[in-house]
Amino acid sequence: MIIAAGLVIALSALVQGAVGYGMALVAAPLLALVDPMLVPVPLILLTSGHAVLAVIRDGRSADWPGIGWAMLGRLPGTGLGVIAVVALSQRVFSLLVGLSVLACVVLSLLAWRPRPRPASLMLAGLASGAGGTAASIGGPPIALLYQDAAGPRVRGTIGGYFVLGSVTSIIALAAAGQVTGESLARTVLLTPFLLIGFALSGPARRLLDNGWTRGAVLAVSAASGVLLIGRVLLSRG
Repeated sequence: MIIAAGLVIALSALVQGAVGYGMALVAAPLLALVDPMLVPVPLILLTSGHAVLAVIRDGRSADWPGIGWAMLGRLPGTGLGVIAVVALSQRVFSLLVGLSVLACVVLSLLAWRPRPRPASLMLAGLASGAGGTAASIGGPPIALLYQDAAGPRVRGTIGGYFVLGSVTSIIALAAAGQVTGESLARTVLLTPFLLIGFALSGPARRLLDNGWTRGAVLAVSAASGVLLIGRVLLSRG
């Protein structure tokens, strides 16, 4: 089980290291099949570690003022995510998140070019906080705002945002009794696979930086929306 989960983490860490996000998109559904206890807490802890590595590598290119505005929206969004985990139907919540992400991708492909301004960053932070806490997928709302930015700026900004945002999600989940010693032990066991995947992302990110960043951002965002919707439609109840 650990080897299977580790391979999932390595692959998802490679994707996020190259694009800037997408680790939860790849890992969440597969980890849920291997061991449901790996989602959301261990996965959030692992993505937090990945975000720290991303900041070390690309933090100099990050939009730190933009991260601050997004965090203002992330705080109430995290509260909404905890409510979804504890009291609401995750089927309905995941469906809404998936449809919203797909709608944004379609608009971006047609004509819409969202810009990382204070109001849009706060709204994206709200959506990201809720989706990231309840469904382990919070990258697309922020990434779509930076789809036209250079690769290092995308990765550095999302990495910085994930470092701060994941801390708030972990604190909120801990307050709700979701963080346990067992989940922490699972996180430690999978950390070496995270490091391997991050190391392998170096060549891939150099390829994407040659004009493929926006396409990768939109592709990963679209995949996340389809995945969330598919998960709802295929699940029972």
